[in-house]
Amino acid sequence: MCEFKDMKEKLAVLETRLKDNEQLLMELRNKERPQVIFSAEAGARGAIGPFHSGTTLIYEHVITNIGNAYNKFTGIFIAPYAGVYYFTIFHHAGGNPGTELSLYKNSQCMVKTQDHPAVHETAHNGGNAVFLQLQHGDQVYVRMDANSHVYGSNYHTTFSGFLVSQI
Repeated sequence: MCEFKDMKEKLAVLETRLKDNEQLLMELRNKERPQVIFSAEAGARGAIGPFHSGTTLIYEHVITNIGNAYNKFTGIFIAPYAGVYYFTIFHHAGGNPGTELSLYKNSQCMVKTQDHPAVHETAHNGGNAVFLQLQHGDQVYVRMDANSHVYGSNYHTTFSGFLVSQI
């Protein structure tokens, strides 16, 4: 009977140690996981555009830039790690002309957001989102088509992204 009690106590100690080690392992995994998160807004500039040719939109006001992968001077996000990333773009504009923004991976258009010139309403909004598999060094940016415009104030026109899973 005494042997059974000793075994039961040893089992309880081992279970506690196992749970502690599992918790420690999870904490270590979370510390090792790289974090890449950014969100930027076009900045307090009022109307941006229209331009005679397509232009990379520079989001000057950086809200968050964990990992420093977004460059507020070029408007370009450069992937620091191979992985799956999630990106969003949103815009606000009004009147004429319309708005057409395209999110690019390197030189390839991946998604767009578009709104025709406002006829009856005074403002329009739009957005889009996409998961992209990127390699280290891939570039993601937003281009505004020729004869388009957006409004750069009050945090309406944004570009955001984050690393979902490293590959």
